[in-house]
Amino acid sequence: MAYQVLARKWRPQNFTQLVGQEHVSQSLNNALLHDRLHHAYLFTGTRGVGKTTVARIFAKAINCENLVESNPCGVCDICQAFDEGRFLDLIEVDAASRTKVEDTRDLLDNAQYAPNQGKYKVYLIDEVHMLSGHSFNALLKTLEEPPPHVKFLLATTDPQKIPVTVLSRCLQFNLKRLLPEQIDMQMAYILGQEGLKYEEGALKLLARAADGSLRDGLSLLDQAIAFGNGEVGLDIVADMLGTVAQQPVDEILVALANNDAAELLQKISVIADLTPDFSEILQQILRVLHRTALQQAVPSFNDKQIDSGVVNQLAKRLLAEDVQLFYQIGLVGQRDLELAPDPRGGFEMVMLRMLTFKPEGLGKKSSLLPAIENTAKVLAVEKAVEPVVTADYQVKKTAYSSGSEWAEMVVAMKVGGMTRELANNCVMESIDDSACYLVLTPGHSQLVSSRAQDKLQQALQQHRGSAIKLHIKAEETASATPAQQIVQKRENKQQSAVDSINADEGVQALKDSFGARVMPGTIESLSENKK
Repeated sequence: MAYQVLARKWRPQNFTQLVGQEHVSQSLNNALLHDRLHHAYLFTGTRGVGKTTVARIFAKAINCENLVESNPCGVCDICQAFDEGRFLDLIEVDAASRTKVEDTRDLLDNAQYAPNQGKYKVYLIDEVHMLSGHSFNALLKTLEEPPPHVKFLLATTDPQKIPVTVLSRCLQFNLKRLLPEQIDMQMAYILGQEGLKYEEGALKLLARAADGSLRDGLSLLDQAIAFGNGEVGLDIVADMLGTVAQQPVDEILVALANNDAAELLQKISVIADLTPDFSEILQQILRVLHRTALQQAVPSFNDKQIDSGVVNQLAKRLLAEDVQLFYQIGLVGQRDLELAPDPRGGFEMVMLRMLTFKPEGLGKKSSLLPAIENTAKVLAVEKAVEPVVTADYQVKKTAYSSGSEWAEMVVAMKVGGMTRELANNCVMESIDDSACYLVLTPGHSQLVSSRAQDKLQQALQQHRGSAIKLHIKAEETASATPAQQIVQKRENKQQSAVDSINADEGVQALKDSFGARVMPGTIESLSENKK
């Protein structure tokens, strides 16, 4: 008997065997259970996710003589005829090869006649978006008022090209792209049933290369089995796909975390000897950075697709801001990689860009884990020491004891970035040696982050000379925030400049003699640095 490829041999025969499309199978099961069948169904989704398969299962189910929990039984005469390809009432058409209006008319001429074998005559039109405009018009009337014994099942990868008049007459089901984990599990199940040896890492590579399509994944699996002479190993799949193993990618990221440009370039040089696809390597780096960011946000997060060891290591060594910066640079670099003179040079520039644009001073904090632990111990000791109150502090404490002086305190503390923005949009309600209460104006809640609040608290403690605790709440306030004071001061200065120009004798003479006028928006006040 001729060999049958895995994608055809393991094509689902009922709703239970479908992978990753539970939202579709549940809806169709309920429709069959309660006998609430629509006359036209449209299945959409990318290639290889099961559109035609779902349509065939549904066509078999609505004609099956003995449904088993809304699934076709597979043993009745109708199911047997379906499986053997001799069910006369299933008219399956590839719209890509029959786009003319004459083809559509010929197809629908027999719709009026009763089915030969089953309960319903089913028209399964694949890639329906390829029909011409006249073909859609010919289909429309029958689709709107079909005979009671006719069902239309339409499948397409591009529903945007289908006329709205057709879409409005169909129940539409959008099939999802499959996750790598779902493809991985199905491959493992199939290989187990086939009695073939495999490595889990190899299936992960194949599942990612499938790009959400189970059919593509099984085609790659067929190729890997042939390439490996019956075994699916990690090295075999990596050679077949032209990918680099995860370890060199991890070493590049560790060099990046250590801020070691020489080590980084050396690791890239080792990889370059394998003539890899640098675009794929950059994608692997982005995947690890993505998982690292998730790990930092949710420490309990665990992903079996990537080695948790390197992710945990990077999550501890890198600041969250670094991870976000590296990911964004890599994402832009992925897009621009094909514009580089050569792939290796473009990849090296992307990695060096991550080091170059890394904020100054962040690398020291993220260098090594032991250093972090030692720093934590030092901070614990420092917190236990009572602050030293100097005479200079006593003067500062008296000067800024009023909430109205918050703007001057912000300037004196010399905070920057998001911390300054947070402080400038607050009003000080009260302050003493133990606590400071700030009121944040509504609409600026996005400025509150644990990092910005910690930095502002540290600045307050250093400024006041005491272990002061910062409290921030959001509500309306009658007092102007430093940010509002800055805006008001700028507006007053601008208005003063406008009034000064309008009152100028020379300007008045030009207006009177020549009908001159001052154009709105052209007056700009001179700042002190422009004087």
